[in-house]
Amino acid sequence: MSEHALPVLYTLFLWWFSTGLIVYLDGLHPRTFRWSLAGAGALAVLALYGLAEGRSDTSVSGAFIAFTCALAVWGWNEISFLMGLVTGPRRIASPPGATGWRHLRNAIAVVAYHEVSIAASAALIAALTWGGENQVGLWTFLLLWVLRLSAKLNVFLGVPNLGQEFLPDHLKYLATYFRKRPMNVFFPVSVTGATVAMLLLIQAAGAPDADGFTAAGFTFLATLMALALLEHWLLVLPLPAAALWSWYLSARESGVTLPSAITTQISTNRRQ
Repeated sequence: MSEHALPVLYTLFLWWFSTGLIVYLDGLHPRTFRWSLAGAGALAVLALYGLAEGRSDTSVSGAFIAFTCALAVWGWNEISFLMGLVTGPRRIASPPGATGWRHLRNAIAVVAYHEVSIAASAALIAALTWGGENQVGLWTFLLLWVLRLSAKLNVFLGVPNLGQEFLPDHLKYLATYFRKRPMNVFFPVSVTGATVAMLLLIQAAGAPDADGFTAAGFTFLATLMALALLEHWLLVLPLPAAALWSWYLSARESGVTLPSAITTQISTNRRQ
């Protein structure tokens, strides 16, 4: 049982912590971006090296390292987009009244370079791990890419909860490409596909003949899929998604450091 529990807990922590940290850093003064980008870039380079070196490592620790490295490369792509370094050729709000193909073209233009960057990262990971038995990193990165595309498409087509509170000020124009609707036709397809994929991954992780490496690898992927399902449902259900990262958001808005924000939050909870 521990061969599944530890990967699940590890994935949950990294998902929560890394998302919150990126949200916090994106909300700081733009003069800090160069340091954040430099740090994220250095981590991404080390992660690519780790993926290349561990491509034949089929131990449980090898699965953990590959998974972590893939998330580090993904984090670079996320932070470079949210800090405005790699976005798209279009950096303005959608024109009022834009609909149909015109609106779609404009929406693609605001994220085009970002998507190219992700594709290039995926190709680089595939090249570095080519021929190796440890493909946990590649599958992790590809899964994150597909799931993020699904989320972007749902927000573009229309959902009740758009998550605008997570956008930093310099990217507020992105909200003009979102659409607020009770539901869209793609949402049931996306959650059904993700649910089926999650069940298949769980089945693979728990297969009787799965060794420690295989069980850990598929558990990482299954947990990511479950978290993606949660994020998709938070787009339509009346639940306060931002509460999961309230410390980071409060720190970003007040301009204080994370330790101070956490201490304040704990003190508030105690008084209540």
